[in-house]
Amino acid sequence: MSNTVKGRNPITCGDFPDPDVIRVGDTYYMCSTTMYFMPGGAMLRSYDLINWELCSHIYDTLEDTPRQNLDGTDNAYANGMWAPCLRYHNGIYHVFFIANDTRKTYHFTAESPEGPWKKDYVEGFYHDCSVLFDDDGRVYIIYGNRELHITELKADLSGPVPGTDRVVIKDEPGPFLGYEGAHLYKINGKYYVFLIHSARDEWIRIEACFMADSIYGPWTGGDVIRYRLPDTTGVAQGGIVDTPDGRWYGVIFGDRGAVGRIPNLVPMTFDKTGFPVFETPSEEIESSSTRPSYSYSPLFKSDSFDSSSDESGRLSLDPVWEFNHNPKLKYVKVSDGRLILTTEKLSPTVEYARNTLTQRTKYPNTCCTATVDGSMLNNGDIAGICMLQCKYGLIGIAKEGDRLYIVMRAQTERHTGSPHSVMMDKEYARVPLNGSSAVLRAVGSFSLGSSREEFYYLDGGEFKPLGIAVEPEFDLRHFVGVRVGLFNYSRNQTGGSAAFSNFIYE
Repeated sequence: MSNTVKGRNPITCGDFPDPDVIRVGDTYYMCSTTMYFMPGGAMLRSYDLINWELCSHIYDTLEDTPRQNLDGTDNAYANGMWAPCLRYHNGIYHVFFIANDTRKTYHFTAESPEGPWKKDYVEGFYHDCSVLFDDDGRVYIIYGNRELHITELKADLSGPVPGTDRVVIKDEPGPFLGYEGAHLYKINGKYYVFLIHSARDEWIRIEACFMADSIYGPWTGGDVIRYRLPDTTGVAQGGIVDTPDGRWYGVIFGDRGAVGRIPNLVPMTFDKTGFPVFETPSEEIESSSTRPSYSYSPLFKSDSFDSSSDESGRLSLDPVWEFNHNPKLKYVKVSDGRLILTTEKLSPTVEYARNTLTQRTKYPNTCCTATVDGSMLNNGDIAGICMLQCKYGLIGIAKEGDRLYIVMRAQTERHTGSPHSVMMDKEYARVPLNGSSAVLRAVGSFSLGSSREEFYYLDGGEFKPLGIAVEPEFDLRHFVGVRVGLFNYSRNQTGGSAAFSNFIYE
């Protein structure tokens, strides 16, 4: 193999679930679920399928709704943008997906994966959809859970052709994950759909594939991957892609616990009948590079906050950053090496703080440090670093009675109430702050069965632990991996500001 590149699974080391991947010329692109984080629809780029970098987001905000705005305690946790389908057809890039809170199907298009992207809608609601531009000019969408439907779309992609919806594949009934996460292709005249489901007797992700000679079937097939990579519950759900020299790979995610769902690279071939055969997934992987000298921008970054706006004057942050829900950028400022967050709503906990700026945590270890200036806080404000999930921890500067303290707070209970009920956290430790600023640190170690987060502050040249260790989980109330977040929220009055500088990601 020329220009061989070697690496290890998982390939991104961060939470990029439900990946769909294409190749255009010598370049691979991957789009991933970003749910309620904004900007959303993360688009990644690679020249070897092992190393990836962010190249764009397909939208800044998806919709202007109370849930996506995080108004009050309304929220889009576990909702928003799900399971994108990425396609390239006749010189145009397409991304299709649904949002469970808006109950809409979205269709974004662009002439370049870097954008700008145009938003449209497809009439109907198509769970975990995948779109095929057939070579006869027709367009089909496959979707569903347990029962997979195929529908022909109108030529302008605005909605279904009446009378064309048919159920083509069914999984058995039962208390397990039925077929979903469809990825539809036509290769060498045959139709393929790749799906995820789970075993009936244990939780293991299983990749299945069905094949047909015509779009409506009959479809035949079965399981093609049932294997647990170390520290996963199995690998399944994702796209397949070919290389310029004719090799095929699956880019398929695996659960890694609290850190999230991370793509893996799995080589595959086709047998003499045309049915796909995947190699046994392994930690050691290799592929070939189309640009072996290319230097990739990291997916996890430190930030000196020394760039505040783009050429149009808009706030410009590195694409590794995403806000928790829709931001209100009037209250976010970057200047003179500082990120300044000002509150404009009251929040009971950090879960409801507007403008929390996040990055993905890194598997298997994450360490993030920032200097926080609390001199502009109001009484009742808390600002600092959090490890955001349903079971979260934070360390921050709190102002109470006109005095500043370093506090550690956590919410350590599994959520059992309604999706919109508020779970309160608890303060576990505090120390008086001498001066107005502090250097704070959040550290995480992540594995499938046991993850741990700890929080520190710099005192006399030494980082000292504060509070308790938190054991986060992959909780379906948020439905994403843990995010490192820079936050500021008010409990008594709005208008307080916090300044962050020297953000270091190790």
